[in-house]
Amino acid sequence: MSGPMPEATTAAPARRRRPFFLRRGPMEALAVAIIGAGFLMLFQPFLLVLYTYSFVTLLAGTVLFMIVSKFPE
Repeated sequence: MSGPMPEATTAAPARRRRPFFLRRGPMEALAVAIIGAGFLMLFQPFLLVLYTYSFVTLLAGTVLFMIVSKFPE
């Protein structure tokens, strides 16, 4: 009764994917898009309301980028 020994399985547990809003790549892309939108709002000559909120949009995108850049890869 000396059959082959069963191999020990050392399968790693399946890694769960983080939700979309906790992943670094997509959120950095969103932050850059918000910054770009704020930049366009700042330099367009047509609507005063877009110019009015451009700084807030740029600031929000920058803060979001700073926070998201600390997320693990």
